[in-house]
Amino acid sequence: MENKKEIVEQSKLAFKFIQKLYFESSYLIKEIEGMLAEEDEKFIIGKPGGNAISTRSSRGLETSNIPLWAVSKLAVFFIPRDSTQAKGAQTITKFGEKLKLIYLRIILNEKELDEPYLYSGILYEIIKKNPPNKWPQKFENIMGHIEYNEAKIFKKSEVIRYEDPYVKFRGKLFRAKLFDINNSDDILEKILNPTLKLFREI
Repeated sequence: MENKKEIVEQSKLAFKFIQKLYFESSYLIKEIEGMLAEEDEKFIIGKPGGNAISTRSSRGLETSNIPLWAVSKLAVFFIPRDSTQAKGAQTITKFGEKLKLIYLRIILNEKELDEPYLYSGILYEIIKKNPPNKWPQKFENIMGHIEYNEAKIFKKSEVIRYEDPYVKFRGKLFRAKLFDINNSDDILEKILNPTLKLFREI
């Protein structure tokens, strides 16, 4: 009986910890969103389907899918207000050689991970290869596609050159340890300043 009580308590603590991790990640994203909105470009967060994160996830009962039940990697993007169209709870960001945006990925867990980290930087020259009437219709459509193909796209995140039958794009990202970001000054110094430098140089 004591063993059962211990397992129940450990389960509760595990869920509380995971929820706190997600909450802190959400707070970080919202803090970055607010700070980017104050920049000259007036960045807004991209909304593929409402104010949501993008992930590669599965709810299948196959054993191989179980590690994907809990969100371990998530992504959002930020775009200058003049480069997208806000429509209800969504944004519409058209493809093109001049398209350039900030891409933020948070990695909470993966194989052989020493500690959680994030990638921040830019994606640019984002070109649709399919005919106009075919998927994808806007950048927001490929957020899940990008995360699904993470092994190919982010293998060398500092320099990205990706192409598949649907889209092609380039990118530059840098890595920072998530738990080293503890306040607004850290966000500015370790994420925003180097990210904005990349964005304005390309």
